Amino acid sequence: MIAPLIAAAMLAAAPAPAPPAVQKIRASKIVLVGDSTVAVLGGWGPSFCARHVTSFLACVNLARGGRSSGNYRSEGSWEIALSELRRAPYEQVYVLIQFGHNDQPGKPGRSTDLATEFPANLKRYVAEARAAGAVPVLVTPLTRRQFKDGMLIDDLAPWAEATRRVAAETGTPLVDLHARSTKAIQALGAAAATQFAQRPPSAEIWAAAATGTTIEASTGQAPAAPVGHTAASAAANAAAEPMGQARLAFDYTHVGPEGADFFAALVVEELARAVPALRRNLIP
Repeated sequence: MIAPLIAAAMLAAAPAPAPPAVQKIRASKIVLVGDSTVAVLGGWGPSFCARHVTSFLACVNLARGGRSSGNYRSEGSWEIALSELRRAPYEQVYVLIQFGHNDQPGKPGRSTDLATEFPANLKRYVAEARAAGAVPVLVTPLTRRQFKDGMLIDDLAPWAEATRRVAAETGTPLVDLHARSTKAIQALGAAAATQFAQRPPSAEIWAAAATGTTIEASTGQAPAAPVGHTAASAAANAAAEPMGQARLAFDYTHVGPEGADFFAALVVEELARAVPALRRNLIP
């Protein structure tokens, strides 16, 4: 009886085995910067953050409605974004930057010069993101969904091309959302593309779209196909994209949940190609 008791006592006094070593996680972060076509309630960003990143990739959407490459900085939004770009304790921080819609003419306090200010602003964002330790990724602007005679009115093409040039000149990864979205919307056609708006189209808007020529959502007038960018289309776009939160209404610029899901999926496909290191944390 004594021996078993002694053995039991010795076992009880023995130190517990050391717990296995804990392997630290490797988590990264992605920050979204841009206008209402990226922001909550109107853009693809909410779907991107909610549906397309794993739990090892924190996603922060700092896009704001009505902002251009100019006033996003001047109002202090970029300063807030920079505070999110500090690398520690993340393995890496990425920032997606998409502007163009509000840089177009006709938007006082927001418009920038396409030949000088717009590319200079993008280059400055890239340089400062890198200085903060982040990896910048430029995104060409999401297309609008206006048509004339069955053809998409591509009034953002010059701003998309300017973004591509800056990406090439600075060696910055590029998500060519403009190219992907214009191709997709042209293939869908005017009528089918109305499904991506925040609100369903009126009977009048739907009937016009079914003919291949959209009408202005606010005026009921057919848009002119712009040569470069007309004053008429600039004024219409300014009215559709006010400063602040996007209104829940039908228009050809902002997107509802279905549109957000559709375009966010395109962003993910392009981002996986542009930044292969992110693939493991992206969900198609």
